[in-house]
Amino acid sequence: MSKKQALIVGALGGIGRNLVEYLSRLEDWEIIGLARREPNFESRAKFISVDLLDQPDVQTKLSSLSNVTHIFYTAFYGGPTFTGPVAENLAMLTNVVDAIEPIAPKLERIILMQGGKVYGRHLGEFKTPAKESDPRHMPPNFYYDQEDFLRQRQQGKSWSWTALRPEAFCSEIVGIPSLPLVIAVYASISKELGLPLRFPGTPSAYHALCQVTDAGVLAKASVWASGEPTAANEAFNITNGDAFRWENLWVKFAQFFEMEYAPPQTISLTEFMADKEALWNQMVQKYHLNSTLYQDVAAWALGDFIFRCDWDVLLDTTKAQRAGFHEVMDSEAMFLELFETFRRNKVIP
Repeated sequence: MSKKQALIVGALGGIGRNLVEYLSRLEDWEIIGLARREPNFESRAKFISVDLLDQPDVQTKLSSLSNVTHIFYTAFYGGPTFTGPVAENLAMLTNVVDAIEPIAPKLERIILMQGGKVYGRHLGEFKTPAKESDPRHMPPNFYYDQEDFLRQRQQGKSWSWTALRPEAFCSEIVGIPSLPLVIAVYASISKELGLPLRFPGTPSAYHALCQVTDAGVLAKASVWASGEPTAANEAFNITNGDAFRWENLWVKFAQFFEMEYAPPQTISLTEFMADKEALWNQMVQKYHLNSTLYQDVAAWALGDFIFRCDWDVLLDTTKAQRAGFHEVMDSEAMFLELFETFRRNKVIP
């Protein structure tokens, strides 16, 4: 069996690292990861340290990668809520494609990671369930520029592209903006202070419909998209396949953490959790937790972004299902399993 060679761009981010670990379990893939930093975990992947905004550096570091068959583009330039400038995000993708396409005759597909912000979910209420055919919102939105670049670049070429649009990516990886970890650390600190567990967002967000995307679901979707003929030059929403309201989950979260439950109380996590680093460090010592930096265990700005979303966030996954991708995940079970994983790995008490 001839092996496929994956170039994972942004290999130390949440989605990128998840792909590295998932593809490492598949025998028919060779893996090359691109990142600015060196990996802090064991992997059979080959890593290249490169500044994607430095075009000469990209050309030099990638000049030998003539056997790449698939580019999984997961890199991102911006903040913890995954909004960022157009110029830098477009330049990074352009630099990678400019370096690889001319030297990789076996290139088959470029998989581009997007997200719910394609539909303006960060701007306010939008049409739901969102479909891939929905019109764009008023730019700027770097997802549009990246997709347009691939559409234009692909014309007349033997390779194709696929855009995947997950919503609120969830994984067990520590050190990346992670909604499940935000909840777990917030609950653990609340419990340590003798407080009941309260939803910290707005009442409207508490009752709105939400979706998330499990790391395993997205990894499987990425591999599916890499070889599915009908996925060529198409975009697909990828979620767990269900929807939920926070009002139905936070009671379950309180039960998991063995806490009293109380009604929502709107606070800014960024503001109210800013002074809790000393307490967290005490908890690390008290409960013999892994010595993870406070800023690496909880992206409070991400929590504020999600928990203040006063409108439904629903992405229609019918297109992916009709094309042959049927993986689903129960979101309530996913959160509870991730909390258990954090506890087992000594991330939280």
